[in-house]
Amino acid sequence: MDYIGILQEMLCYIDTHIKEKLSVKKLAERAGFSPYHFCRVFQWNIGYSVMEYVRIRRLAFAASELKSGKRIIDIAVEYGYETHTGFLKAFKRCFGSTPEKYRLHASFDVPKLPVLEKSKQYVNGGIVMEPKIIGKTAVKLAGFAVKVKNKEYTEAFTNLWQEYAFDGRQKKLHGEAFIKNHVEYGACFPENPENGEFEYVVGIEVKDGHDVPKDYYVCTIPEALYAVFTPPPSDDEKLSFSIAGTYNYIFSEWFPNSGYEFMENGVDFVLCDEHCRGETGKFTEIYIPVVKRQTE
Repeated sequence: MDYIGILQEMLCYIDTHIKEKLSVKKLAERAGFSPYHFCRVFQWNIGYSVMEYVRIRRLAFAASELKSGKRIIDIAVEYGYETHTGFLKAFKRCFGSTPEKYRLHASFDVPKLPVLEKSKQYVNGGIVMEPKIIGKTAVKLAGFAVKVKNKEYTEAFTNLWQEYAFDGRQKKLHGEAFIKNHVEYGACFPENPENGEFEYVVGIEVKDGHDVPKDYYVCTIPEALYAVFTPPPSDDEKLSFSIAGTYNYIFSEWFPNSGYEFMENGVDFVLCDEHCRGETGKFTEIYIPVVKRQTE
């Protein structure tokens, strides 16, 4: 299955049907994916949630029509905005100015569609082993969370881990009586399909029956079937690149040929145990929640 080709076709479809009512469900059906899997594949490759991308393209088309002389409210309604106020707020967030000022000073060309290319930059210094498929029961975590959106994720993940390691929170968490072990999770919780925002949590598993102080963020990773990938061993400096490269492999190469898709409302996570604590030869495991792809 050619994910890049399918996504390129979907970008063209969105542009040619930009004035119509579009939804994640409708677009996912056309792409041949479940809605949840489509959201994950789209966001990973495009950098925006499905509906946020649709909104950005609608605003781009609306901006291009400002030169036509139409009333701004008519353009707003044409592209799905019921009020001038709603259009004004969205337009300013996207372009940094009001439609009125944009009409006076800016270019009116619709930005070209991105041309997607298949990435070959998967990992540094090795190959990704084929995953193990295992079942895992639900896990309750205590730790720290950050809200993440779009392509901010790499920087946000890195910043949270660095702050956690150096501001005393890691030492304090590992010293708590309620933790089950010293294995750390970096978990991505389901995104909001409308804006692509999701929570990223760094945490440790909680012992059954133990209360957790309010200082910590508490969440549960649901029971699931997982494809477990092991990125090639790396030194401290290159570990994040190895993980990112493995995720590229998962979404660009493995999923299209695997017979699996991302589980609805699943939580993917990176597991960091004692193998991740040396100076060199560090390695982690990446857990991707999956279900068998339904065939027609």
